[in-house]
Amino acid sequence: MRDKFQLILLLSLLCFASIAKAKSVIEPCDSSASCYSLLSYLLPWDSKLSEIASRFQLNISDILAANSIDPTMTSFGNQIIPAKSLVKVPIMCPCVDGIRRSLSTTYTVKAADTVETIAEGYGGLVSGDQIRSVNGRKGVGDGQSLVIPLPCSCFGNANNGVTAVYMSYVVQRGESLGSIGTRYGTTVTDLAAVNDLGRPVIDPGDILAIPIPAWRNESLIVANGSYSLTANNCIKCGCTSTDLNLQCFPSGVAAPCNRLQCKESHLFIGDMVVIKTPSACNVTSCVYRGHAGRKIFRSLENSSRAQCSGDGSYRETSPSSPRIVFPSLSLSPSPSPSPSPTLSSFFGPPNATTDSRSNQTSNSSSGVLLAQSISCFSLFILQFVTLSTLK
Repeated sequence: MRDKFQLILLLSLLCFASIAKAKSVIEPCDSSASCYSLLSYLLPWDSKLSEIASRFQLNISDILAANSIDPTMTSFGNQIIPAKSLVKVPIMCPCVDGIRRSLSTTYTVKAADTVETIAEGYGGLVSGDQIRSVNGRKGVGDGQSLVIPLPCSCFGNANNGVTAVYMSYVVQRGESLGSIGTRYGTTVTDLAAVNDLGRPVIDPGDILAIPIPAWRNESLIVANGSYSLTANNCIKCGCTSTDLNLQCFPSGVAAPCNRLQCKESHLFIGDMVVIKTPSACNVTSCVYRGHAGRKIFRSLENSSRAQCSGDGSYRETSPSSPRIVFPSLSLSPSPSPSPSPTLSSFFGPPNATTDSRSNQTSNSSSGVLLAQSISCFSLFILQFVTLSTLK
């Protein structure tokens, strides 16, 4: 009987050991400077793009830029993005009380809200306990304004000597450091080092800092697979998901925009002329050089290529609103292009496994803890019945 009692006690300890708080990296800091950071936001329910922007107190254009969606497609604001889609959300990451975290997002409590349901709306990026801790309240009341603490990291905007923007990512069920690293072009070793993991093991609900390679100068930082509007929104500068070379074009958003044409040429910013010669290709480009107030600086740049992509000379004209390739967020094959794109074609589930479980509950840390709590409750019932039998 004593052996059976010890076995039941061991099972209880193992059960409660599994109900651990989600792990997340904490970056110490001693500077008041902020950095540009990203959140990987898994939608807990169907949402309009305008609702997501409002939830994080951003402009729709901020969400479009972070996800490399054409900035002229502001009509997408009222389209529905399906639940369990991944949306990159840009935030500034300041130093608060010696650690990096964002406290700029607030939420106004509604009549039926609880701290847990409020936390659920942020896709596992924050817990109910964290909201209580920051706001110093046990309960919430209609009309109250709550600060929503969100994770973020800077690490000097560098990773292994390469400029990087860090994205906070909530681990989903069935994922590993290997699968996440493959999706975002990094390694298990690098993820473990960045997140200070003693061993390369992660659990659903953990929040990882993922380094996204980026381009940067004195005034601009652009992560791969995104763009930034600059020069009073006249110029769009972006990097594709696989190329760190910054490409700048007229945005097609702001009007009027002057000084977009290079002097003594017919080329506008982003245009190029390729002249094929017997030995190489001579390229003349109109390049964006920055701005001061409403004055846009540009110049002609000459270069040579060993090979031409065409059979002869040609001119490439920058589109008024070019679309940068958007990286697939799903491990399943990408859908065929549609002549009338919707937001569903830009956002997808984190992987095929998550998509096949669309009828299951969200893998937020609160959902995981609830399931584990129910399991432990069932174990206690079993213990009670067993002990009664042993008596």
